[in-house]
Amino acid sequence: MAKLNVKDLELKGKKVIIRCDFNVPLDDDLNITDDMRIQGALPTLKYVLAQGAAKMILMSHFGRPEGKVVENMRLTPVAKRLKELLGEDVLMLKDCIGDDVKAAIAKSSARVIVLENLRFHKEETKNDPAFAKQLASLADVYVNDAFGTAHRAHASTEGITKYLKSAAGFLLEKEVSYLGKAVENPDKPFVVILGGAKVSDKILLIENLLKKADSILIGGGMAYTFLKAQGKNVGNSLLEADKIGIAKDLLAKAKKVGVNIVLSSDFMVVDNFDNKDSLKLVTDIEDGWEGLDIGPATIAKFKAVLARAKTVVWNGPVGVFEIDEYAKGTKEIAEYLATLKGVTTIVGGGDSAAAVSKFGVDDKMTHISTGGGASLEYLEGKVLPGIAALTDK
Repeated sequence: MAKLNVKDLELKGKKVIIRCDFNVPLDDDLNITDDMRIQGALPTLKYVLAQGAAKMILMSHFGRPEGKVVENMRLTPVAKRLKELLGEDVLMLKDCIGDDVKAAIAKSSARVIVLENLRFHKEETKNDPAFAKQLASLADVYVNDAFGTAHRAHASTEGITKYLKSAAGFLLEKEVSYLGKAVENPDKPFVVILGGAKVSDKILLIENLLKKADSILIGGGMAYTFLKAQGKNVGNSLLEADKIGIAKDLLAKAKKVGVNIVLSSDFMVVDNFDNKDSLKLVTDIEDGWEGLDIGPATIAKFKAVLARAKTVVWNGPVGVFEIDEYAKGTKEIAEYLATLKGVTTIVGGGDSAAAVSKFGVDDKMTHISTGGGASLEYLEGKVLPGIAALTDK
């Protein structure tokens, strides 16, 4: 990575402000149900403390309060969890800018300070220079360890770098190293598994990966638009009718450059999403039926391609994995990836990360990205503003 790393900074006695991604899921009682994103930040946080930083000031967004204070979107549960994980006193502040915040930081004996939800201020997402400058005024140096928001040019990811020397944290660097290698120089054969609902979300991704991948396996809701482009029946399955032309073009481009696109050949269908009892296996989807998962022949076909892979990137489940009856395809692919030896397996955030976690194989993957939209944009070959803004080495 051509940017400064947290190890390149002099931290002893310094106030260090760190942008983290603490946008974690909570239950109705405001308890954290999955702390993967907090755990992901720990190596950077522990390193900064071990280097003798005077104060470590942590900032994050949470949810979408849209510039207003929303009580159940405060970062208090995060501060509580950090206290347990770091074994340090953690001061939770009521705001993220202002004289009261500065005074509280100066007065506190705690080395770990959590600022309140950045998005309680609309200036954060607008990348307002005055707001960014106020955040910068709290510290001596800035570290970005929030890969999940690196694709956004916000005050806490891009604006703040204009006022402070800036470096990448370990998590951000790890993401860039795995995803960067997959995009730039993957070990071959390079196989991509794409799923999720929409073709429209993945057009740029497929176009970029056609230059790199050997095979692209397509499942999930997006597969039906490709099948329709081949003249197949898709019944009532999810279909983006206005994207059939694009799907045809992508199939033609893949053929031209010799990329093997593998589509579903059998399907688990129902006559109504809520009628699980109607679930059956078909090779042709009739009107009135909708496909919700890939069938056993497709699973076998996907596994045969994956068996030869050296690098696998997975972005999007291949069925409605949240419902057990429709989850078999995604579960079998996740479990099969976990058995592959000597293969780099990269799971691109969001639903795919939730799937490998649900099926208990997350610890068997080489890398699970903490950023849904950010990992997608990185794999599309886009420059992420939160990374581009950091100080060059």
